[in-house]
Amino acid sequence: MLFHLRKNTSVANGLKYMRPSLRIIGAIYSIGFPAIIAQALMSVMTYGLNIILGHVSESMVTAYGLYHKIQQFILFAAFGLRDAITPIVSFSHGMGSKERVRSGIKYGMMYTLIIMAVGLIALELFASPLARVFGLSGETQSLCISAIRIISISFIFAGMNIAFQGIFQALDSGPQSLVISVLRQFILVLPVAYGFSLLAKRSMDNAWTIWLTFIIAELVSAVISVIFMRGVNKKKIEIL
Repeated sequence: MLFHLRKNTSVANGLKYMRPSLRIIGAIYSIGFPAIIAQALMSVMTYGLNIILGHVSESMVTAYGLYHKIQQFILFAAFGLRDAITPIVSFSHGMGSKERVRSGIKYGMMYTLIIMAVGLIALELFASPLARVFGLSGETQSLCISAIRIISISFIFAGMNIAFQGIFQALDSGPQSLVISVLRQFILVLPVAYGFSLLAKRSMDNAWTIWLTFIIAELVSAVISVIFMRGVNKKKIEIL
């Protein structure tokens, strides 16, 4: 605060600037609200999925819970990169530089996909050792390994969606980011998982099909993200 008041002379200070502005607050929340919903939906999805899995087998709840903890190491890296993409693309858009906006999107997406690809390869290679680290055995270990190997295939599409969400927020396209969040973490997960759970109830040999839910959800969301991006490109980038 002392530095800002005494040294940061490029920014005007004064009580008049502390007066709340509904216009500014609204602009902040129009971009930030989708991020709030995305964080909330992650908990809602996990809770709902645990209920669905619990009706199939307690082993599935345990297996998914452990997988969820493992995947966070990969997803958090993608989230961090998304939070780096957003200001870079936003600043470039604000200064009216079409070239820098496109460059930010290109490299941001490329680096995100590289991170997710490395995570995918690592989990595919070390699925069994990771499951053994938690002292699992029998059915629970088998379910955890299948979760790691099947759900991880969705990483590439998940990386695209995470990057697109940051890009949409940067280009003042909060509704598109919100739609992707709701689709990939709620609408396309719980109903599909419930449908596959009915197969698993008939026979535990079909339990692995529930993990396909994440591939379907991320793939469909990625296709919709690309469609959204075409519209955003025309309305927000081409006009620069």
